[in-house]
Amino acid sequence: MLERVRVARAGGGHPRTRPDHLGGDKAYSSRRNRRYLRRRHITHTIPEPRDQRANRRRRGSKGGRPTSFDKALYKRRNEVERTINRLKNFRALATRYDKRAYVFHGTVTLAAIRLWLRP
Repeated sequence: MLERVRVARAGGGHPRTRPDHLGGDKAYSSRRNRRYLRRRHITHTIPEPRDQRANRRRRGSKGGRPTSFDKALYKRRNEVERTINRLKNFRALATRYDKRAYVFHGTVTLAAIRLWLRP
């Protein structure tokens, strides 16, 4: 899942393999995903679906504590998702015409600049 994440450090050294925070939607709210994130010490903002909430409440004290949820961070996740959807309007990004990764990165950069400069 997140084992392939590698972020280079500015001063050199081993790359980071753990994000500071992870945001997800209700599809990623399973107990297994939350356990994995807790085990790797990754804070997360994932809403709990209504049926999971009801099952937890029904079980009473055996159901566990409610999950923490930050609405402000979740709204930021929505902004990122909308921006990615706007980038997908560029045909070259949606279909990934470019053969080389550095060319694709340049295409993404150019599309982001075009979106930023739009009135």
